[in-house]
Amino acid sequence: MVRIFRTSPPFPYRFGSLFRICGLLMLVSEIWKQACLTFFLNHGSYDWRYFPFQLCSIPMYILLLLPYTKTSFQRRTCFTFLMTFGLLGGIAVFADTSGLHYPLPLLTVHSYAWHVLLIGIGILSAAAYDSEGYAPLSEVNSEGSAVSRKIRSADAAVSPESISADAAVLPQVHSKRRSVSPCLRDFTCAALLYLACCVAAAVINHICGRFGIINMFYINPAYRMEQIIFYDLVPLLGNLTVIFLYIGMTILGAGLLFLLWKLLLRYAAKCRIHHSGTGRPA
Repeated sequence: MVRIFRTSPPFPYRFGSLFRICGLLMLVSEIWKQACLTFFLNHGSYDWRYFPFQLCSIPMYILLLLPYTKTSFQRRTCFTFLMTFGLLGGIAVFADTSGLHYPLPLLTVHSYAWHVLLIGIGILSAAAYDSEGYAPLSEVNSEGSAVSRKIRSADAAVSPESISADAAVLPQVHSKRRSVSPCLRDFTCAALLYLACCVAAAVINHICGRFGIINMFYINPAYRMEQIIFYDLVPLLGNLTVIFLYIGMTILGAGLLFLLWKLLLRYAAKCRIHHSGTGRPA
């Protein structure tokens, strides 16, 4: 994993196809899951509790939309969401795995595999975020490589002054392609995307509640908060207060993951500079 962060090439070449495959795989498996739940377990009656719009479902939609993003800002927002909120959704479920178990063993396997995949996607998204920071400036690679070859070539008849001048160019070339450390604006946009999903979940809960039990994002005030720890706070604070507390703590947890990635990617950038021979890690 360290090598991925140290030498990752521009996003379109390494991560684009992989994310597209993951998105399609998740979509196909989700359709299979919905069919199994509806026709095998519920005898043709749809169970709205399993409508695919939980926090752990959002990465599927993001991966499917990712190929259609037009700007680096849009991609960085998607990557930030996947490596924070998506990763949090993959990790947190293992604190209470009761929701991962189904009467059909294959559905249980699918549920575990889905959340493990979310963790993997979160890690790869951090690497893609790192690449996105310098991918637009990848044209400097050829310039830096040419200078490096000129310096290392034993057959090149150049003067010491010329070599010194070329060597001075290298730090400037590589400084152009350093990855950009995760910034607060990217996380703010990811948090706003999460809040937008919460609003959408609330609308879905309200509209579809007439058809059956539905509790997207676990924020339907008609039902008691189900999440571990928060469930025990309901008698003390009230259900609605705990729902807002749950949303706030989710953002806080994602924020802590963002800070962790910020430190890791900053270290990876230093390792990349050292690996290219332009400096030493601080």
